[in-house]
Amino acid sequence: MLTILDRLPEGFLDIEACQLHTILDGPTLIHLPGRQAPALFVSILLHGNEVTGLLAIQKLLKHYSDRQLPRALSLFVGNIEAAKSGLRRLDHQPDYNRIWLPGDRPEHQMAQAVLAEMAQRSVFASIDIHNNTGLNPHYGCITELTSRFLQLATLFGRTTVYMTQPKTVQSAAFAKLCPSIVVECGQPGHPSGTQHVFELLEACSHLSHFSNRNVHPRELDIFHTAGIVKIPPEVEFSIGDSEDDHLTFPADLDRLNFSELPANSVLATYPHHQQFQLQVHDVDGNDVGDRYFRYVEGQVRTRRSVMPSMLTLDQRIIRQDCLCYLMERYPLSCELRERAVA
Repeated sequence: MLTILDRLPEGFLDIEACQLHTILDGPTLIHLPGRQAPALFVSILLHGNEVTGLLAIQKLLKHYSDRQLPRALSLFVGNIEAAKSGLRRLDHQPDYNRIWLPGDRPEHQMAQAVLAEMAQRSVFASIDIHNNTGLNPHYGCITELTSRFLQLATLFGRTTVYMTQPKTVQSAAFAKLCPSIVVECGQPGHPSGTQHVFELLEACSHLSHFSNRNVHPRELDIFHTAGIVKIPPEVEFSIGDSEDDHLTFPADLDRLNFSELPANSVLATYPHHQQFQLQVHDVDGNDVGDRYFRYVEGQVRTRRSVMPSMLTLDQRIIRQDCLCYLMERYPLSCELRERAVA
């Protein structure tokens, strides 16, 4: 499934994501030279409807159209087939950000080929660029709390998620090779997201090395995932339009992202006669639903203070992925600071 190129295809700098299939046959890894080596690895369009990565890369490459890149660049363009339809993934496809451990599908083998290629070439850092379908602040996700990973996170911004699951994501796989980060850049196509990612790519391209500098706790606001919330597949739900026989969420559901909800907050309503519970599991797969929610007189209420993220109004995404993540602050304690310089 993988095509490897050593130059940009004609027309790449101005093409829209939905037209990439006209110049690329499928998932493609493009190696471009630069003044410094090893290369910065960047993955875009692992989800076909998340176009900010493409826009930021185009902006970067146009910026250096008349001169050499400050650092070599290895660009992976992912789910081109889904991008053609403007979708996260097609129904017959796996999620391209859940294929980075060995498996039986062609997509797993393709991801392993990318990893093998980059391991052979060596790699400076990895940046996986994503968008949210709901309203979220820009934030980064890292899988290790060590100096180089924390320094990479500071280049993007203060808000950082320490992410240990799932193990099948791109950033976890590349963490074995180099400092890696997922950057979530708001909703697709917004100029602020494109500019923010462009600035990160510029900063990483000019960075000569990662030091053992101790990142001070005040430099980052670190959160971690305490629970992943899913709606049981047999439960019908709606957003905004109240249905007598549906679980119903408010029309502005995504405005709750990264907002701390106090205990007893109402998240949704449901028919009084219906018996159900949201599925909530921690990163180890343990059922923790009773820790976070209670069901009172047709209302889903928080049992304790929680901070949701990744809430969206797109019901297809909710079914394909999840309703939201529940976040808690993760203090960069003295113990972690010692680990950070290891």
